[in-house]
Amino acid sequence: MSKIVCTIGPKTCDIESIERLAETGMDIVRLNMSHGTHEWHGKVIETVREVNSRGRFNLGLLLDTKGPEVRSGDLKAPIQVKRGQKFTWTVRKDFDSFDDFTVDVSYDDFVKDVHVGDTLLVDGGMCSFLVTEVTDKDVLSECVDGGTLTSRRHLNVRGKSASLPAITEKDWEDIKFGMENNVDFYALSFVKHEDDVRTLISYLRENNSLALVLSKIESADAVKRLRPILEASDGAMVARGDLGAEIPVEDVPLVQDEIVSINRSIRKPTIVATHMLESMITYPSPTRAEVADITEAVRQGADATMLSGETANGSYPYKALSVMATVAESVVSQDSALSENDLFSPVLRMNESKAQDARLDLAFGASTMASRLNVAAIVVFTRVGTYAKLVSCTRPRCPVVAFTPDADLVRRLTLYWGVKPFELSFSEDPEETISRAVKFLIEKGLTSTGDTLVIASDMLVTDKSKVNTIQVRTVH
Repeated sequence: MSKIVCTIGPKTCDIESIERLAETGMDIVRLNMSHGTHEWHGKVIETVREVNSRGRFNLGLLLDTKGPEVRSGDLKAPIQVKRGQKFTWTVRKDFDSFDDFTVDVSYDDFVKDVHVGDTLLVDGGMCSFLVTEVTDKDVLSECVDGGTLTSRRHLNVRGKSASLPAITEKDWEDIKFGMENNVDFYALSFVKHEDDVRTLISYLRENNSLALVLSKIESADAVKRLRPILEASDGAMVARGDLGAEIPVEDVPLVQDEIVSINRSIRKPTIVATHMLESMITYPSPTRAEVADITEAVRQGADATMLSGETANGSYPYKALSVMATVAESVVSQDSALSENDLFSPVLRMNESKAQDARLDLAFGASTMASRLNVAAIVVFTRVGTYAKLVSCTRPRCPVVAFTPDADLVRRLTLYWGVKPFELSFSEDPEETISRAVKFLIEKGLTSTGDTLVIASDMLVTDKSKVNTIQVRTVH
């Protein structure tokens, strides 16, 4: 019941591929704005909408901003760099004067951010260089770990973030594109401060968008302000590739665990991303370490795991997705630790309002009853998603079927652990709504005669009052 986000690329952008990914376990489509044009991404969005319109799936759309990346320039040919090789990174644009071991950098203030003794990492550490001298135009370095350097590689300085705005001009254009196409989630790259998140959320709300903003934790600055950033966000993505380039690699698993833990305590979703099944870009089977990596993410309580190159341009996109889905499902079905409801400890509830406290009680009660009665599903009726999210946080052992009259909310709920969202109009008569929902579940094959369901709702009984209820029903 852990969710899966898949990045769409040239090999998986047609309708047959997207439908096959959905059948294999994809819940959310990721649009990586570091690549592709608005025209290309627009066609992908149209294709996803077409798949959703066929009635079998409710795929969410996640727009991942490029962010303030620093990249190397174009090379005439790949360069083999060996340990000890002198190499120059420059903001000069007189390309004709460059020798074979000089390359330009996309960021003019690169020479101000870098200092002698810094370690410069290419693509998260595929090559690394020690900075030996800095001038007003050049950064001179010596190769520490050799490798192949190609065009437009991502550059990091160990332990530092570039002095760039969190949301670039390109990001704003991409965000506007996302709003025009009503995407459901924004993953904000290289967040450094909670104000970066608030800026985007305010902009979206002012423009009548309820899309969720997920902070990508991938910089040393973000780790320093972890809790404030997470509290300001609607959720988070653990972007382990760039994160491992900015903090010691041995700290990445600890930070991942901390992010998931904090988000569970404040009831917000987490996506664990990057290098989940990297070997399956080339090979048809995963390494045992990759399987263990997925297992750990699910056991920690992450709502979702993500595939990047594996499904965007890998040789085995469907096998990779199948492996991820199978491993995650195996963990959920066997690991008793997932049922521990630490969400409801007194410490975590100290600052809850009475209204929120009542909702927590309802969610916990529904989950506890479902576990003891071995029900087929918890059915939640919700107008804004609160109940579905709270029940999801308790990690019940059965699906959380969420009904809402809001089609956009259906897609936003696709991120939450265990939630199967569907659109359903609500009647003024709660009993009629429940009956139609049960009939819908039978038609979808999600329940059958004799099954037990736990039903949780806060349906309106008059114009001004609600009744919070938990019911146990047998399907007839």
